Parts: sequence; C-alpha cells; structure tokens
Amino acid sequence: MGRKILFIALLISAFNTYSQDSVFVDLSTPYGAIRTHLFYLQEDHYNLEAAATPFKRDGITNEQAKEQAVKLKQIWDGVGEYIDMEMLPRTNNYQDSIRKKYHYLINRNEPEIFLERTQNGHWKYSATTLAAIDDIHDEVFPFGTDKLLEFLPKMGTRQIFGLYLYQYLGILILALLSVIIHRVFTFMIEQVFLKFLLKAGFEDLADRFLLPVARPVSIFIVILLLKIFFPVLQLKPEIAHWVMLSTRALLPLFGMIVFYRLVDVIALYLDHIAKKTQSTLDDQLVPLVRKTLKTFVVAIGTLFVLQNLDIPIIPLLTGLSIGGLAFALAAQDTIKNFFGSLMIFIDRPFQIGDWITSGDIDGSVEEVGFRSSRIRTFRNSLMYVPNGRMADSTIDNHGMRQYRRYYTQIAVTYDTPPELIDTFVQGLRKIVETHPDTRKDYYNVFLNDLGSSSLNIMFYIFFEVPDWTAELKARHEVILEIIKLAKALGVNFAFPTQTLHMENFPGQPSLSPTYMEKGKLESQLGAFFKSQE
Repeated sequence: MGRKILFIALLISAFNTYSQDSVFVDLSTPYGAIRTHLFYLQEDHYNLEAAATPFKRDGITNEQAKEQAVKLKQIWDGVGEYIDMEMLPRTNNYQDSIRKKYHYLINRNEPEIFLERTQNGHWKYSATTLAAIDDIHDEVFPFGTDKLLEFLPKMGTRQIFGLYLYQYLGILILALLSVIIHRVFTFMIEQVFLKFLLKAGFEDLADRFLLPVARPVSIFIVILLLKIFFPVLQLKPEIAHWVMLSTRALLPLFGMIVFYRLVDVIALYLDHIAKKTQSTLDDQLVPLVRKTLKTFVVAIGTLFVLQNLDIPIIPLLTGLSIGGLAFALAAQDTIKNFFGSLMIFIDRPFQIGDWITSGDIDGSVEEVGFRSSRIRTFRNSLMYVPNGRMADSTIDNHGMRQYRRYYTQIAVTYDTPPELIDTFVQGLRKIVETHPDTRKDYYNVFLNDLGSSSLNIMFYIFFEVPDWTAELKARHEVILEIIKLAKALGVNFAFPTQTLHMENFPGQPSLSPTYMEKGKLESQLGAFFKSQE
C-alpha cells in the first residue's frame, strides 16, 4: 500500500514538474506558477518558452502565451508591483477565503489578475487575466509608449549600481524634458496670455490669479509626463513602486492646488457680475461661494490623494459618516444656522445696508455669514444674530420701502376762525405738492379731531427717499414750511390748557349757558346751511 502511494505521488510530481533542456517548470502551486513566470524572464535565466507555460490554455497559441507573459511582467515592473514570493501559497489545494474557489488573487488593486487551478491540478493564469492584460498594458503604457521598451535597451545594457545604462539615459531625458516643458509653459504664460490679458484690461486677473495658477499647472504637467514615461524605464520593483506611488499622490495634489487657485478666478468673475446687480446681498454671497468651493476642492483632492496612496477610503468615509452623525447631533445649532444662511440667500429678505427690525433686533445689515449676520444698531454697537433665528423670525425690512410715512397732528387754537383753518389746510396741501421728495398721488391733510385743548389737523404724507438721513432732511424742510405758513396766516398753534370754571359766584350772574328753544334752533340751523350754499 505504501509503495502505491509513493508511486502516485511521484507520478503527480512528474506530471506537474517536467524538464525542458534542464528547465524545470512547476505549476503545482500558486508559488510555483508565479515563480516559473518571473524566474525565466530574468536576464540570467531567460527562457521565454518556460515563462509562458502558466499562460498556455485552450484557445491560446504559444506565441500569444509568450506575448502575454512579457506584457504582464512589463506591467508589474512599470507600476512597481512587488511580488513577495514568501507570501505565496505553496499548497495545491489553496482556496480563496471569500469565494471558496481554487483562485489566488495576486494583488487586490488588480482583481482581474489571478491564478486558478485547472482540472488536471495545474495552477495557471485565468482566462479573465489573459483577456485583461492587453487593456491594463495600454493603461500603464498610454500613447504607444510601450514601443520605447524595444528601443531603450539598445542604448546600453551595462549595469551601474544596479541600474542599466539605458535606464540612466531615460532618467536624464525625462529630467531634461521636465525642465523644457516647465520653461516653455512659463514662457507662454508670461509672454502670450499675460500680455493678452493686460491689453484686454484684466490687470487684476493677470497679476493676482494667472501666475499663481500657471506654476502649479506646469508642475502638474511635468508630473503627468513622469507618470506616463516612468513605466518605460522598467526600474526595479522596489524603486519603481515608490516612484509611481509618489507620482500618483502628487498628481491629484497639484491638481487640487490648480483648482484651488482657479476658484479665485471664478470668484473674481462672480464678483464682477455681482457688482452689476442692484442687490448688495450677492456681494456677500461671492465670498461664501469661494470658501465653499475651496473646501469642496480640498476635500475631494484629499480623498484622491489618499486613494492613490493605496489608503482605503471606504472605512475612512464610514468612520467619518459615524463621526459626522455624532458631530451633527452635537452641533445641530450650527447646522441650523448654516441652513438659515442658505434660506437668507435664497429668499433674500434683506440686503446689505437695509434697516431691519425683528423683535429686539433693530439696525442696518452689515454682513451675512455662514453662521451669523452682523447688524449695526443705531447706538453704533455691533449685534451678531444667528442666521437660524433670522430665518425663523418675522423681519420688517425698512430698507425695502419705496415710500416712508410721516404722520402727525397739527394742533391749532379753538379761537381760530373756520375760514382761516380752511385756508391753512389748503396751504398745507400745497406744501406737500411742491416738495420734491413727497408722494403726490396719495396724502391726507384734513381737520380731523376736536381735542381737549385744540383743533387737530391730520397731516398724513409719504416721502420718496432712499434712506433715513434723507427722510429726516425732508421732514425738517416740510415742518419748517408749515411753521412759516402758520406765521404768515396768523395761525396759532395750541398747547395743553385748562380753564377753571365756577358755575355760580355770589353777586354775579350764573355762568351756565342758556340754550334756545327747539323751534328757534331748527330755524337757526336752516339759516346756517342756507348761508353755506
């Protein structure tokens, strides 16, 4: 029985491991398959026929297998993918821990590249891998840069300090190209775009924003150039890994800087548009939009940088969402104020400079922020009001008034003759009609009340003025005209008086009035109205 088992084991070993001109190919484990592929593509042991063995499947020709073996090695060397041979499974019955299949995923960042065990017990690259290699190769070597893989080694295969001569020459060429591109781009910005903007009258845009944006853009282009051409150098994995990792991180970093600076350009354009509008609230909206866009750019850019550094962002976002929920509960008032500010900008109940009243709030609006608004009171103090409170309360906007009402009672003495009162009222109406700042289509000036010590004339008018100072000036002018009119006509303004009346006094006739009989009263009333006709 023991001999049979030993014979079967030897037979399986001979089936999975065979010799081709002293070349040993092992496909019995994931370790053996990957080692066979990479070992026989090394310069000291180069044997393309043996290296292509893990790629040979049904429907794949020998030449296709060789081509795919070389391309996958170029991909790993280009991106700096380091295969730790000690971590590879060395058992024939290895199963994926998630799917429970005879699969081995080499790199979680490349789920299309994996080994699978065939029916005869061999571990080979899957059909999915063979179909994906060409697409991944085109991503790593875009714009046909893989053609340089055939040209560069001809420039020198001598090794110096672990690198080939053609790799040193490639690094030198990339450095020169980076400097040239940076210089050319800077020249174009300074000599072409800058002069064009200056001639067009955009000096502020040219000085403050164009040059700060141009520098990060030139660096971004240089890093993009390095990312495209560095894989062609086929550096050692431990070197290429850190170089490509750095370029992948720096690319979104400088892209974030470019967009961060472009936000200032966009804000300048929005500010130019806001100045053309009559509303002053959009002038405050522009800084808020600039801050929001910058925060958004930094947040998105940071996520891209972390992702390119192979830092998993899904657990990070999950943690942030849980922490964000806790933060939202703790800072619900702040969030309420933030949405209150959004409602203010959407509804526009007031604008900068308006005089508003809301409860104990009374003053002019100076600034609207994300959390609070600044109100300058008439005591010249500064009041910070949370926007959540402003959004929930009733706001009386005096600044939106087209007309400003002025109402008073002009009191004249009781001994003023009716004809004089009528002439005085006509003169008051004339004052309203001739003043340049009064509303002409609606006003009321009438003898309105019999007061305790005066005859009261209602003076109800409106001023069409832009602000409170102009309103006070108009009031001053109208009141002066009223005083001058009263003086010219001889009208006396009344003031509160009291008369002590004694009905009976010894030795004197009674002060109580005597009234006419009813018949005489009716005839007197008829005579009065007849005289009025």
